[in-house]
Amino acid sequence: MAGRVFPFKETDMNLETLKAALPDYAKDLKLNLGTLSNETSLSDQQKWGTFLACAYAIGEPQTIKGISGEAVGKLSDEAFKAAKAAAAIMSMNNVYYRFTHLVHNEVYKTTPAKLRMTVIGAPGIDRQDFELFSMAVSAINGCGMCMHAHEDELRKAGMTTEQIQTSVRIAAVVNGVARTLAAETAAA
Repeated sequence: MAGRVFPFKETDMNLETLKAALPDYAKDLKLNLGTLSNETSLSDQQKWGTFLACAYAIGEPQTIKGISGEAVGKLSDEAFKAAKAAAAIMSMNNVYYRFTHLVHNEVYKTTPAKLRMTVIGAPGIDRQDFELFSMAVSAINGCGMCMHAHEDELRKAGMTTEQIQTSVRIAAVVNGVARTLAAETAAA
């Protein structure tokens, strides 16, 4: 597809080749990838956007390629871009807001961040879906303040506990897959 917002051939990898790249000791990760890819509590845009945002948040190449390849035809160009934008903006916000939450000086909590975050207000897709992507990335990055804020927004939008939990389950599995593949590459 011309104009696609990922930098490699669509046929490079998919979920099956990603699962095949995992070592035998990571069988649970393989099974969880399969289970989550068939999850029905989220729309395809919510599910595959969450997968993609998490892969980009971690940055391990095989994981990005496998999930991106699988998401072709399931996500619009706008959703691809929004998932990547969620990974990018949360990589900044999660560091800043985790800092304001963890330091003892309360002044930081009331001082304006002075960081551009316009994509949050205009992500190019349904805002609820962008919040879901951001929730999952915030879970990977361990920002409790951001997770709390995104969970509040998702609840206001009518998302269920199961849907929110599914996004975090995706985050957990993508993190496990990416970390395992990175470790195997480092050990080779």
